[in-house]
Amino acid sequence: MTSKELNRIRIVLAEVNKRNKWLADTLGKNQATVSQWCNNARQPSVETLFDIARVLDVNVRSLLVSTKNDE
Repeated sequence: MTSKELNRIRIVLAEVNKRNKWLADTLGKNQATVSQWCNNARQPSVETLFDIARVLDVNVRSLLVSTKNDE
């Protein structure tokens, strides 16, 4: 893991068969912003992470890279 890999949004989107554009449209966010989140160039706020988890119907923890090796 590089120091910039903080979220798993791109991975979770693939797991639930959704695209960045769908997430941007659903959240009312700019597609470029969502792309930056997916590439870990920028991070969403904690509140936005909870919104993402809600619309993807996943636990918010699944959107974050674990800080422990055993998880």
